Amino acid sequence: MCRNITTLRGLEPSATPEEIEAAARQYVRKVSGVQSVSDATREPFEQAVAEVTATTTRLLAQLPERRQPPRTVPPLRRPEVQAREAAKRT
Repeated sequence: MCRNITTLRGLEPSATPEEIEAAARQYVRKVSGVQSVSDATREPFEQAVAEVTATTTRLLAQLPERRQPPRTVPPLRRPEVQAREAAKRT
């Protein structure tokens, strides 16, 4: 399994759609071996990401609350990642 995927269940505040999609994208990259999307792989890759995102969203909504929050902070919540993303937008 991909060790870069962090636990999203039990986050406070709850996992955002962006965090769920990032985890889905990481999973699809790992299982497909596609690291950089090309014209030949774009459609099936993005479809798989959408399906995994939808399934993960449903799963998180249906599971009971966790007793303890996850031990690791998802990448999109880390200050250094937020700064990098903000720099890309400007």
